[in-house]
Order: sequence, then structure tokens, then C-alpha cells
Amino acid sequence: MVTHDKAKQDSGRGAPDPSALRAMLREFDSSRVRMWLDICSGCGLCAESCFYYLSGDRDPKLSPAYKARSTFGEMVRKKGKATRAFMERCYETAFFKCTGCKRCSQFCPFGIDIASMMFFVRSLCHSQGIPESGLTVLSENHRKTGNHSGISKEEFIDTCQWIEEETRDEIRGAELPIDKENARYVYTLNPREIVFQPQEVGLAAKILTLAGESWTLPSRGWDCTNLPMFMGDRKLAGETVREVYDAARRLKAEKVLLTECGHAYRSLVFEGPYLAGYPDGRPPVEIVHSVQLFYEYLKDGRIRIDPAKRFKEPVTYQDPCGISRNGGLWKTARKIIPYLADDFREMSPSKDYNHCCGGGAGLIPMGASHKAKRMASGRFKAGQIRKTGAGIVITSCHNCFDQVSDLSEEYGLGVKAFLFKEALDHMLLIPDALKPHAGPAETSPGETGAA
Repeated sequence: MVTHDKAKQDSGRGAPDPSALRAMLREFDSSRVRMWLDICSGCGLCAESCFYYLSGDRDPKLSPAYKARSTFGEMVRKKGKATRAFMERCYETAFFKCTGCKRCSQFCPFGIDIASMMFFVRSLCHSQGIPESGLTVLSENHRKTGNHSGISKEEFIDTCQWIEEETRDEIRGAELPIDKENARYVYTLNPREIVFQPQEVGLAAKILTLAGESWTLPSRGWDCTNLPMFMGDRKLAGETVREVYDAARRLKAEKVLLTECGHAYRSLVFEGPYLAGYPDGRPPVEIVHSVQLFYEYLKDGRIRIDPAKRFKEPVTYQDPCGISRNGGLWKTARKIIPYLADDFREMSPSKDYNHCCGGGAGLIPMGASHKAKRMASGRFKAGQIRKTGAGIVITSCHNCFDQVSDLSEEYGLGVKAFLFKEALDHMLLIPDALKPHAGPAETSPGETGAA
């Protein structure tokens, strides 16, 4: 398996190909994009919306408008004529000074979508052989194996089998079904779960078993993440989402269930359909995020919480940009939290106006060599968390989880990060019939879990 901390590839020192840049600029050309570039008045309202600007001592060069105009705007103005040094500056800006969180668009009086222009810059850099090497390696894994970790079908099945065995030590009869047809859900994963944190797959299986759910894992198309989208490889990004859509259709599943990943929801629901060639922008199968299903289970009593095990410490919630601001699920997440904690404290600002954690858009998978940049840009987020006085930060995104954990150590916050399924696991009531040493069960898991 190829890892993301492989030595940096040579970025190439040849001059950019102006014809290739012009061809790609034509792909992005539209009346809307021309309006975005022409209508910006430089008012500065976007600056205060950007966590890079706020964490970077309000450096004007970190304002979203400047970042877009000095990169994409310059390429358009010069009609694709660019030096290698200019393209490398564009790369540094698009990959390390913008996560595409789209918060700036909420404050722009003209509704300019600066994040989209910055992602255009990523694609333009990629066209010139200036991608981030960590994302390149992981994306090539996906091209070859159908998942970013590069593990084989045999390795995946073997891992799921021993996760199933360990889960049965906690839940009688727990299964990790693979390639079962006509299930309600095809459950898809972040590859880090299957490779580095397999216990998380077990936690999901535990919850789905207690709820009596009809579900399966696909042996191909199980990776719901989309690193080529962050790298700027639009063709491979389209192929990546098609893998997931095709898995659901191949297995005749009703819906696709996503693990707790922020950008997977944004990719598969909103951007992926266009990248995969669906002109109406709608995925061919319904996509459900774990946050939505967990709330449904709690509300309907299909899983239940032991009140004595609820969090006693103050709790806050880190909104993943991909499912809150860009996915509309910030309300759903907050409906789960009262089941888990009594003392909930919002960050300020919060909900769909919450700030990006600073670990998104591929920054975490790029590897440890970029951690210092993440820590510097996360200074504002660290301050947000500190002001809540919370000891626990719940989130529903692996990148947010990692970034919050790293920020806690870097800035001495003393907080512990939890994904929802981890928090639920601490508190779930296990019916006697599903305890591993119970006698013969007289009811199905679903009937018992809802009792």
C-alpha cells in the first residue's frame, strides 16, 4: 500500500503550457464566472469571514477576494500565460490558504462563489503537473483499486470478517454483511476506518444491529471519500463518485449510507453528480449521512441511551463544513446532542455560520509535513473552542476530529473529540437478548432494540 507521507515528487520546472491552461479556462468560462470577477468591489466583507485571515493577523493577502483575484483572476486576465513561479504561488494559495468552506460567500453582498474559483485554481495547477504529492499518491490508489488506501478486495473482506468477530464479543449475532442484495442501505466508509481505525466500523455495525437495520457493505465502491476532487482532478473525481453510485445499483440497495465524513456528503450529493456526468445534478440513488440516520434511530426508539452514562462535562459541536454549511444538516446534528449531554454550549459563531476547523479540503491526508500550517490556520478555531469552556467536542467528520484533537494539544485546550458513533457507543443500552452471553433470543434485533 502506498502511503501519503511519501517523499515529495518533483513539481517540475518546465514552463506551464499556455494552450492547456487556456483550454481549461474555457471549461470554466461562463457569464456567471465573468460576473464574479467583474462585480467584486473590494469591499472587504469577505475578509472577516475567513479563518485564514482571522488566524493570520488580518493580513490583507489572506482575504478571500485577494486570493481569488491574484490567482484565478490573473490567469483569466493573462489568458493562460503564466510562469512556473506564478503557478506555484497559485498552488500555495489554493491548497494551503483556502479550504473551500464557502463561508465567504455567505457574507459577499453579490454572492460571489470564491471557493469555486479557488477550486478552479486547483484544477489548473493539476493540469500543469503541480498537484500535492500526498493527494496524488492516494488518488492513484483509488484509480488502481477503487479506494484511496489501495487495499485489495481480499484484504477488505478479511478485515471485515475479524471486525465482525470482535463486534460479536459485544453484540450477539452482529454481522458485517458484504455484497448482500436488496438491503435498505449500502454502508460506505472512510478508508482510514478500515485501515487505521477498524473499531469505528465495528461501532457502526453495533448501532445498525441494535436498530435491526437492513444493510450491507459493498466489496467495491465502499470508499465514499473523494480526494481527487480536492486535488483538482475532475475526471477521476467523477469516476470516484460513480464507484459508489454503481455499488448501490449493483446490489439493488435503496440508499447509500455515509460514514461520518463531511466532504463525502458534499461530493456525493452536490458536486459529484455533475462530475459523474449527471446534467440535472442529482445523484442516481438517495444519499443519507450517518447524522440523519442516528437521529432517526434515537427519535424512533430503535436505539436507546443509558441516562446515567450521558456526558457530564460541557459539550460543544464542531460543524463540518461539508454537512452543515454546505449540506444543511446542522439542525439534525443538534437534535442528537440532547440525547447525549445536558450542558451543551454553542461556539460563536455556530451552526451554518461556524468556522472551518482548518483540516478540510485534503489537508489532513496531505500528511504530517503540513501540520504546522494547519495549526497556524486553526488558531481562530482553538479560540472559539476555548471560549465555550467545553471539555468535549463532538463532530461528524474525521478531518474535524483530527484537527480538533491536534488543536487541543497545540493550544492546550484540554478537550477530547468524539464522533457521534463513539459517543453513542459509550451510552447505548444493550438489550439482554443481544448481550453476548444471553440465552436464545426470542425476538429479532430490531424488535428487541425498540422495546
